[in-house]
Amino acid sequence: MRHTCGRAIAGQVSRSHGAGGLQGLYQSLFDYKTEKYVIAKNKKVGLLYRLLQVSILTYLVVWVFLVKKCYQDTDTSLQSSIITKVKGVTFTNTSELGERLWDVADYVIPPQGENVFFVITNLVVTPNQRQETCAESASVPDALCYEDSDCPPGEPVAAGNGVRTGRCLREGSAQKGTCEIFAWCPVETRSRPTKPLLGEAKDFTVYIKNFIRFPKFNFSKTNVLDTTDRTFLKSCKFSPENPYCPIFRLGSVVSWTGSNFQEIAVQGGVIGIQIEWDCDLDKAPSECYPRYYFNRLDNRFSGNSISSGYNFRFAKYYRDAAGVEFRTLFKAYGIRFDVMVNGKAGKFNIIPTIINVGSGVALMGVGSFFCDLVLIYFIKKSHFYRDKKYEEVRDLEVLAQMAESSQQSVAPDAAGLAEQPEAQDEGGAQKENGCVCGQLLQPARSGHQGNGKVNVEQLQSLQTMEA
Repeated sequence: MRHTCGRAIAGQVSRSHGAGGLQGLYQSLFDYKTEKYVIAKNKKVGLLYRLLQVSILTYLVVWVFLVKKCYQDTDTSLQSSIITKVKGVTFTNTSELGERLWDVADYVIPPQGENVFFVITNLVVTPNQRQETCAESASVPDALCYEDSDCPPGEPVAAGNGVRTGRCLREGSAQKGTCEIFAWCPVETRSRPTKPLLGEAKDFTVYIKNFIRFPKFNFSKTNVLDTTDRTFLKSCKFSPENPYCPIFRLGSVVSWTGSNFQEIAVQGGVIGIQIEWDCDLDKAPSECYPRYYFNRLDNRFSGNSISSGYNFRFAKYYRDAAGVEFRTLFKAYGIRFDVMVNGKAGKFNIIPTIINVGSGVALMGVGSFFCDLVLIYFIKKSHFYRDKKYEEVRDLEVLAQMAESSQQSVAPDAAGLAEQPEAQDEGGAQKENGCVCGQLLQPARSGHQGNGKVNVEQLQSLQTMEA
């Protein structure tokens, strides 16, 4: 009868445990779990944590928001247009050209004014060229010859000026000569002058007009002062204090690159003029103004290099009284100006603001993680703080084993109590056993209703009775 009662109680406990498990799982769906914080009274780690917080907060406020302005939405798709006009005149008197006045139409190429323009400062002039036969220049290696077979007719001279005719021309009794060619004769033979022909070009001025637009914000601006005074552009000169005057003296532009105008005028060069627009559209439109930067772009550090300088050739064509065409060939040395425009505009937007604030908050978590590492690994009492931070949780089987070991010490008393009903008669035993079952089952039910779990001590006592 004792075994029957034990099995009945164990079955009811099992059923109540299964029902309680499902109910507990259902109730856990609506549980809210929060973190447990351990306050460590350690001044060194606390000071380190505050320093990290201040550093991250300073980085977020100063660098992210004040310097980089990451609270703004930006537009870098700048639309730009450049108009250039050069002004200035100078006078020269040379054997090739005689007395001549040079104006914008003579020394500026191309004349319409674009973001790239060229100003002539030095010239090699070969006048009165006509299409006929003549000797190729001795400075061309492919033109040298010893006999006529070295000059096959119809073949052009590599890096030369014309096409071979089949004759080798020699001066006097010289063994070496040059091939005869059909070309614009006489060919160019003069070398570059050591003094610039248009040295006074340093006083020329260039007007650079720039229109820009940021399409995302529909914002437009120009680098010229918005004024009705028609004499403004005729009297002003650019300076850092006057950024809305786009009139630049060529000599000043070259000097701002760290170069000497007379040196660059002899062999030519390339100057970059960069216009940068950095507009904060949260401020007034007048605060959006251009910044200019000037740089020497060609190989300025090796004056004797074959790649230094800048030059090209062009010609002007004429006809004589007989209708025969002739020309004047110019090898032009000068300064090429490249005007480059870039920039960006920014305006407040809530989305990048939230993103960067969230990034700053996440960095605060990095500070906590670093301090946790220091606290539980790198200080003397790290094991103490580690035990406080991490708790060991044991499962039900471990708890049952602990309860079983504790019950072994009171097993004789429990066995004596369990043998008392056997001394009574059969009816009394049944009644007493039924009473015992009811008493043991009642706490199990109350435990199930309280927390959905079976009391480990009650289950142990049932197992003892069955034994």
